[in-house]
Amino acid sequence: MENEKKIDSEYKERVEREKKLFSQNKENETLEADFESFITSLGMQAMIALGEIENPVTNQKEENLKEAKYLIDLLGIIREKTKNNLNKEEANLLDNLLYQLRMIFLEKNK
Repeated sequence: MENEKKIDSEYKERVEREKKLFSQNKENETLEADFESFITSLGMQAMIALGEIENPVTNQKEENLKEAKYLIDLLGIIREKTKNNLNKEEANLLDNLLYQLRMIFLEKNK
């Protein structure tokens, strides 16, 4: 359980850093696309759909478990299709993100 909290807090910290970076880059230049940003953005969308993060449009936490399941499944497909093609950091990011999202989803579906 302690590990889950650590992963969750690490992920949320990363999301906050990327949101700040996005805001700064948005004002200055176009963002450069990379795999980690892509995965993190899907993870953010899933966290919003799970009601864990405020929707940036409405500034409210909203739960949409069908959308969350779709996004989690999509990340699972990406993991399956990229198996053995990711570097260690990318694989760890994706594995940890999937684990955390799945645990939250299961908790919400009790």
